[in-house]
Amino acid sequence: MTSQLSQHLPTTLTRRPRGPTLPAHRLPDLPGRVAIPEQSRGAPGTPPPLARFNDAPGPDAERALLSCLHSPRWARLLAGHRPYPDSASLLAAADEATYDLSPEEVAEALAFEPLPSLPEDTYSAAHTALNAAHAAYEAKFGHVFVLCLDGVPENEVLDRVLENIRSRLANDPEDEHQVTKEQLRLLARERLNHTLRDAGSRASDPRTAAPGK
Repeated sequence: MTSQLSQHLPTTLTRRPRGPTLPAHRLPDLPGRVAIPEQSRGAPGTPPPLARFNDAPGPDAERALLSCLHSPRWARLLAGHRPYPDSASLLAAADEATYDLSPEEVAEALAFEPLPSLPEDTYSAAHTALNAAHAAYEAKFGHVFVLCLDGVPENEVLDRVLENIRSRLANDPEDEHQVTKEQLRLLARERLNHTLRDAGSRASDPRTAAPGK
C-alpha cells in the first residue's frame, strides 16, 4: 500500500535525461520514540505524520523520500535510520545524507529536478529572457539550474531566479557544484517539511476520508 505521506508530496516534473553512509558519530539520537508530544495533535486515533513515516514499510518510505530528492541511496539511508524522535532529527539526517552525495549522485538527482516555477501571469518577454539564461547555464555546467525559493514572495520569484542564474554563471564548475549541492539540500528540507505539515493538516481535517475510502 502506498504510504499516506506520498499523497501530500509536491509533484516532481521529469526533464529530459542529463547527464557512503551517514557518519556514526553524527547520527541523531534515536531512543525508540516515534514522536514528541507536540506532534501528537490531530484527529483522535490518527497517528501524527512522523509516526506514520516511522512505521511505513521500507519501500513506501523510500518512495516518499525520492519525491523530495531523487537519490536512491539518500532515500535508503533516511528510511533505514528510522525511527526518528522528532522532525528536527529527520531534517538533520537529511542534511547529513545530502552532504554525503557523490558527484554522480548529485547528477542523478538533478536529472529529475524541474526548473524553478514562475507565477502563472509572468509575461512572455520574461520567459524569453529566462529561457536564454537557463540555456547559457546548462551549456556551461551541463545540468539543470536549481534554486530553493522557499519563503520568496511570488512577485519576487522571477527577479530572484534571473539574479541567481546570472550570478552563478560566473562560478567555476567546482564552485557551482557545491552551490548546486546546497540548493538540493535546501529543496529536500523544504519538501520534507511540506510533506509532514500537509500530511498533518490532512489527518486533522474531519472532511478527509479515512485511508482506503
